Amino acid sequence: MSMSSSVPDLLQPLKQYFGFDSFRPLQEQIIRDALAGKDVFALLPTGGGKSLCFQLPALVRPGLTIVVSPLIALMKDQVDALQASGVAATFLNSSLSTAEARERSAGLHRGEYKLLYVAPERLMLSGFFETLRRWDVKLIAIDEAHCISEWGHDFRPEYRQMAQLRDAFPRIPIMALTATATTRVREDIVMQAKLREPSCYVASFNRPNLTYRVLPKAQPYDQVFEFIKARPNDSGIVYCHSRKGAENVASRLNADGISARPYHAGMESADRSASQEKFLRDEVRVVCATIAFGMGINKPNVRFVIHHDLPKNIESYYQETGRAGRDGLPSECVLLFSAADVVKQNRFIDEKPTAQEQQIAREQLQTMVHYAECNECRRVVLLDYFGEEFGESDCGGCDNCLSPRATYDGTIAAQKFLSCVVRARNHNGFSFGLNQMVEVLTGADTEAVRKWGHEKLSTYGIGKDLKRAEWQAIGRELIRLGYLRQSATQFSTLELTEAGRDVLKERRPITLTKPMEVSERKLPRAGEITCDEALFEKLRALRRRFADERAVPPYIIFSDVTLRQMAREYPAHERDLSRISGVGEKKRVEFGAAFLTEIASYLQHNARQIFADDSFVPAPRPRATRLTDTQRDTLQRFRNGLSIRQISQARDLVESTIQGHLAAAIEAGEELDVSGLLTAEEHREITTALAKHGVMSLGKIREALGNRFDYGKLHISRALYQRAAGAQSSNAAQ
Repeated sequence: MSMSSSVPDLLQPLKQYFGFDSFRPLQEQIIRDALAGKDVFALLPTGGGKSLCFQLPALVRPGLTIVVSPLIALMKDQVDALQASGVAATFLNSSLSTAEARERSAGLHRGEYKLLYVAPERLMLSGFFETLRRWDVKLIAIDEAHCISEWGHDFRPEYRQMAQLRDAFPRIPIMALTATATTRVREDIVMQAKLREPSCYVASFNRPNLTYRVLPKAQPYDQVFEFIKARPNDSGIVYCHSRKGAENVASRLNADGISARPYHAGMESADRSASQEKFLRDEVRVVCATIAFGMGINKPNVRFVIHHDLPKNIESYYQETGRAGRDGLPSECVLLFSAADVVKQNRFIDEKPTAQEQQIAREQLQTMVHYAECNECRRVVLLDYFGEEFGESDCGGCDNCLSPRATYDGTIAAQKFLSCVVRARNHNGFSFGLNQMVEVLTGADTEAVRKWGHEKLSTYGIGKDLKRAEWQAIGRELIRLGYLRQSATQFSTLELTEAGRDVLKERRPITLTKPMEVSERKLPRAGEITCDEALFEKLRALRRRFADERAVPPYIIFSDVTLRQMAREYPAHERDLSRISGVGEKKRVEFGAAFLTEIASYLQHNARQIFADDSFVPAPRPRATRLTDTQRDTLQRFRNGLSIRQISQARDLVESTIQGHLAAAIEAGEELDVSGLLTAEEHREITTALAKHGVMSLGKIREALGNRFDYGKLHISRALYQRAAGAQSSNAAQ
């Protein structure tokens, strides 16, 4: 979306209340549809700016916006943040005393509030609809809308009553928002909420600032401890499968000097709330939690999410990893994986009441295991699950892309395994599971082997050269490669596919992947903001003092993104602060002087550091745009060290054409060092003009800049600017 399409009537309150100069993808279209009275369905993954889509419309017109939210913690958190930004917002839920609720209701009757957060249970109380009709409601927003669908991963029966909203308020537009939903769930939300010809917006599921890694699980506590110890200033979440596991990991971390709290449904409500509040206020670094934790957490500076145990499905995994890096800064997601976890999950599935539920759960688990064991780009697999094509085979932000695992000729091993499956079926007339095949291959003397006469098979014992775990991994990879099909029934039997029969019959070569290793190379991550780290820590301490005085989480004062920009730009005056992302009018007035004083004091004793422009840090490549042969020729010569003039002379092309080739390469996602062509200061000046006048006419930009820049520099600067905007990581989470 071009920034030039944003007009002042929305940009002014966006800057005044939230401190942002531009919208994130799809936000402006969603807001304009809501203001035009249309129903809207919006799927914006975590960190994509869902809340702004209903908060900003509430500020630019009279009347009240109702926000239906499932968790009390989420309401309080968002209302605190809005009030800190000068927005009149409140909530009604069971945490309030009768007197508090009465006082807020009186304020709503007087029209003192722009937004009201309310739980679905409160919304459906007898007589509440009649009360709402007296409050001049202009928009109803259903947050976490996937809760309305039985196909969603977090279905809540009370959300089904949301269908009554359309009947009760036929003329009021309804906005349904969620951060994670498959195509089936999206369709169900639209139907259950009775949205009328809604505008539907689905943003990319890609979180470019997150790095995804899967590690072989071995001594898991030690792996968790070493990871956290290496990041002494970061906070994060460790997800555990059981309550006992969460308690145990938290206890051991505290004993080892890392402040941690457990969080699970078995704790007293007050203890759970205390864990959450301490985490939000940075009083503890780590929460060790079951899946009960996280849905209502709006903490933007969670720097890591560790899965101590295997999640039951991709959707849960995506949502839980989505707690990390909501502010757009680089964050890490680590999954500890072992085949033993798969066995545990299958035992839980066996306890489900119906065969259909068991089958669905097994299919979901198989998909999760495929993700954990795959050797391809994890982003490709993750996004494909949600029906999105990533468009690249190397994302630069997962272990498989950063450190591709070695492969080997697995033809003989594959032939042995596939043959074993065929021999067992022919011998008994029906199929067997993966573990039984491993027992046969390794020559195990077990009751099951003797019961079915498998010691008589020609494949019995032909795989003694490999361990059981190695054969299990080979079997699972053959399933992923499509040579074997695993049923989703209780016994998960194996059968050859058509492709499997072909490779066995024709003895085609098969390449297999070696097991996962821990090491990986380091590359800059999307959203990375290099800054004066010592000053950043001082600003964090100042932010903490303000937060403690007001009894709110630190990020309510300023986000990490805002502090890192301050620690990079060293603002000296209030006008400088206005250029920092996230500094709205109210916050500038309330906190600006103190932060400027802290920065000035720091500079009295420390030298100012110089940083290259952020746009020169490689960002994730956008979907590939194919370069022409002539553009690629120019790119190769430039990478070989030739100057623009030298390439121009060698290729008998004018210099502006060569510069145009390089601009095209940047837009296609190629990484170039253009510091010799364009200084950071020149780029800043040009991008300021691009933001103001739009990117379509370079002639207009050149004229606005007094004709001081040639078109070559404008082309390159525009390419950098558009690529940075496309990465979606330069803005703070809104």
